[in-house]
Amino acid sequence: MDGDKRRELILGCLNETSVPISGTYLSKELKVSRQIIVQDVALLRAAGYDILATARGYILNKDASVMKKRVLLVKHTHTELEDELNTIIDNGGRVRDVIIAHPIYGELVGDLMLKNRRDIKQFVEKVNQSDAAPLMQLTKGVHMHTIEAGSEEELNIIEEELHKKGYMKNTTLEE
Repeated sequence: MDGDKRRELILGCLNETSVPISGTYLSKELKVSRQIIVQDVALLRAAGYDILATARGYILNKDASVMKKRVLLVKHTHTELEDELNTIIDNGGRVRDVIIAHPIYGELVGDLMLKNRRDIKQFVEKVNQSDAAPLMQLTKGVHMHTIEAGSEEELNIIEEELHKKGYMKNTTLEE
């Protein structure tokens, strides 16, 4: 199978589901290495497809063109992680990513695509069971999230609720 056909099949799989699909699953289904899948996803992204690589696999962000986005600067402790994320979700948003400004490496981004409390619970469990530190620990709790919501009003509510809980820093970035 040639690369164009394979990428078409990958897009088809991603288009048919709302849950992440692992690179391992795609590589087995398409009978290629996982590295080929990584390269194909990179080519699809370069072609303009909004494909996120989460800890659970790849997901196509189908709503990207209609969603409003805002990058929020936040700070909290490890024990407040779940509450911060739930505050965003409970007020109509979803958490696209986490971003830190690292003094050596520059901006580091981790795709999250957390849409509901189940996603958050799985993410927090993975953080707690892993030996790896969350990105926010590299910057003493200071980090950013790209938040998506259906309207500017929802983004404003999310920002207000995070501010009430003391998680907001003073700067927000519009996308």
